[in-house]
Amino acid sequence: MSRIEADQGGMQHTGLILISGVDAPGVTQALYRTLEQFAVTILDIEQVVIRGRLILTTLISLDPAHASAIEADLIETTNKLNLDLAIDFTDQDKADAAVPNLHIVALSQELRPAGVAAIATKIAQHGGNIDRIRRTASYPLTAIEFEVTLLSNDGNLKTIQRELAEIARANDIDIAVEQSGLARRAKRIVLLDMDSTLIQQEVIDLIAKKHQVGKEVSEITEKAMRGELDFAGSLSARVGLLTGASVDILEQVKAEITLTPGARTLIRTLHRLGHKVGVVSGGFLDVIEPLLNELDIDFYRANKLEISDSKLTGKITGNLIDRSAKAEALREFAESEGVSLAQTIAIGDGANDLGMLEIAGLGIAFNAKPAVRAAASSSINSPYLDSVLYLMGITREEIESADRAN
Repeated sequence: MSRIEADQGGMQHTGLILISGVDAPGVTQALYRTLEQFAVTILDIEQVVIRGRLILTTLISLDPAHASAIEADLIETTNKLNLDLAIDFTDQDKADAAVPNLHIVALSQELRPAGVAAIATKIAQHGGNIDRIRRTASYPLTAIEFEVTLLSNDGNLKTIQRELAEIARANDIDIAVEQSGLARRAKRIVLLDMDSTLIQQEVIDLIAKKHQVGKEVSEITEKAMRGELDFAGSLSARVGLLTGASVDILEQVKAEITLTPGARTLIRTLHRLGHKVGVVSGGFLDVIEPLLNELDIDFYRANKLEISDSKLTGKITGNLIDRSAKAEALREFAESEGVSLAQTIAIGDGANDLGMLEIAGLGIAFNAKPAVRAAASSSINSPYLDSVLYLMGITREEIESADRAN
């Protein structure tokens, strides 16, 4: 048996130290200078400062014979610094040190106590304990991260995701629920839908308006996005209405499409972190390819319009990119990068995206139709696409620091 294995069991005497008060330079140094005189081992540390008020907690293991001396020295130190001290000594089984196994991120433009209370209540109902809560962003959204240890096997991940998603919708909160651990931190591929996700428009609607069939195409588009029509059939009907349109319209539409707020920040930050970014679209490569190249998208796939004599024929050429094709694209992109589907994130807004949202490690419904939000494990209903970074555990401070460094 290795030394590490041998040390995993047995009892240890521990001390939980809590210091609070007005923060000042040197507080942390004073605490650990006091502790360094004793044969203690630091097991855990947590510190937070909110509006100049400090809360510093430290968990130590120690010789029980030194407990009184440690407490006396800490009282002397904190009195000098005008800080409050609470300390608790107890025996603890080393095997009782549970590791958080669930990670929850809640986003909101106006996070209210009722929403936090509802999340905490649901966690408790599943036998969970909240080990840590921290803010990861305050503008333009408030992002709160919960680290949770499920102390029982009551409910699986999908059940908890679904129940918390219902709470989130009722409280105007965006939420993501994932297993903790390396898989969550190691996501390497982010695959986005194009229309109404990476960009703010539906490309086919823009083309249709210029061809004077906007109303007819929009009606079909809405039904398809709500899942009321088969995508392949609806796309065929919409593209058929474009028969005879000049290719000059495509150039005009290229100039009109606009990125969703936060899109450039999202892609730039993901690339700096070493992630691969892909786009898979039921829209048309003829319009979106220049923008994808400008953004340095690593891989993309989309439908292509058939053109004859500088006019649209009303058909597409090549393989159809529909719901199943999007899911297959995610599988292929993951395989090409040598990563598992658990290391992927998919983002989309329509019924056509559900296939890839379901198989990704994290599937995010972005400003999606109700049926899509209900089916996806996570959702974002803010206008900012870079909110995805918060769900990945990346803080606003880290994003801004990376921007300043480049």
